[in-house]
Amino acid sequence: MKIVCQNEDFEKDMQDLVNLFYDEEETPFSIEHTFSKNGKNVKSTIKLVEKKKDFSKEFVLPNGVDALLEKSLLKRFFKNQLYEILSSESKKSLPWGSLTGVRPTKFARDMLERGEIKPHVLTETLVKDYHVSIEKAKLTAQILTNQKGIIKNDNVVDLFINIPICPTRCNYCSFISNELWTVKDKVETYLDCVIKELEAVKKVIEKKSYIVRTIYIGGGTPSVLSAEQLDRLLSKIGYAPVEFTVECGRADTITKEKLDVLKKYGVTRICINPQTFCETTLKRIGRKTTNRQVIDAYAMALEYDFVVNMDIIAGLTGERLGIFKRTINTLLELYPQNITVHTLSIKNAAQIRGQEVKFADEVPKMVEYAQKTLMENGYKPYYLYRQKHQLGGLENVGYFRDDTPCLFNIDSMEDVSSVIAIGAGAISKRVFNLENRIEREPNCKFIPDYIDRIDEMIEKKVKFFS
Repeated sequence: MKIVCQNEDFEKDMQDLVNLFYDEEETPFSIEHTFSKNGKNVKSTIKLVEKKKDFSKEFVLPNGVDALLEKSLLKRFFKNQLYEILSSESKKSLPWGSLTGVRPTKFARDMLERGEIKPHVLTETLVKDYHVSIEKAKLTAQILTNQKGIIKNDNVVDLFINIPICPTRCNYCSFISNELWTVKDKVETYLDCVIKELEAVKKVIEKKSYIVRTIYIGGGTPSVLSAEQLDRLLSKIGYAPVEFTVECGRADTITKEKLDVLKKYGVTRICINPQTFCETTLKRIGRKTTNRQVIDAYAMALEYDFVVNMDIIAGLTGERLGIFKRTINTLLELYPQNITVHTLSIKNAAQIRGQEVKFADEVPKMVEYAQKTLMENGYKPYYLYRQKHQLGGLENVGYFRDDTPCLFNIDSMEDVSSVIAIGAGAISKRVFNLENRIEREPNCKFIPDYIDRIDEMIEKKVKFFS
């Protein structure tokens, strides 16, 4: 299927929308899009080439919009028009309507902050103007209400350190992460380079008087490092942030010695991610963790008074609704402070790409059950994001209880704070709130390249944040 737009700036977003309706090989027509603009009046025409159908629609731009906002409004209009056509042709509707971006909550927040709409009509606007389902529109409004601690200050930053190493690779994983056995001889050198980049970054933070609000060590599975390696890394950080998170996703990597190190350096939150409590599924997806290991690791973490997040995934290979319900119910028995419910995303780099997804029609019911059950038991949704190729066009949602939302997750998903990111595959983000502008600076993706080019990475990072 080919989509051709008069303005190439709109092509990607319109293609993303088409991909939510049709697999690439089954799209029954090509699309051509043209538009004309006379002052504030815009006329848009979308042609379904093979079907010999033309659809035209008119739109009036509001007064006093700058070029950047005008482009955004045009993109919205064209996507809404295309959504209506594709929905009619395919006889399908999508849970998020014409919204294709990663951050639907940011889209809603931006409309509120620009004064385009009032809070009390947010749900209605998402449903009426953007074809979002009533359930997802209400969820968006709830998340904006529950988000706390947002600070828009260009001197406040989050620090992210990437450890892209895991014990094994899950069959759904698309991250650029290395199995430990493949890079075992490079781990010490990689840590040397991470610490070298960290030391350079600390000088920039001091020079620019940045305030490090949160620290997040992610991956990968940072807890795959030994207790001594974790000590060496954490001892070099030297900040006392409001929130300090370390991902310990695989329960089989968690030991008392490692938790001692985390506590010693002020870590406040950890992630222990079962993904499912069905051990047959765990073996099928390539995770060697057992339920007993998850429960034992969680019990150990509670002794240290960490805030604990647990991730699960709806739509894992071979799982049906009944199995997923048991996972949710087990989580409620454990009662961690945070739970993140992911919907399976099958990206090109995943081992299961191209395989038939059994029981995909049950995934929306899984997500619905999770939301209903968690909220009935005192959890509140506080952040949300979407990924390409998610089953059912659904989303990932983080829930919290007892006033423990993860500030780093909110900052990242709402694009309200700069992120100084260190390590292979880490992407730094600089937010200019007053200018409503964001710039990004990626490090090279792979560990060997990062090691070889560390001085170049440092030079770029220092220049980016200076």
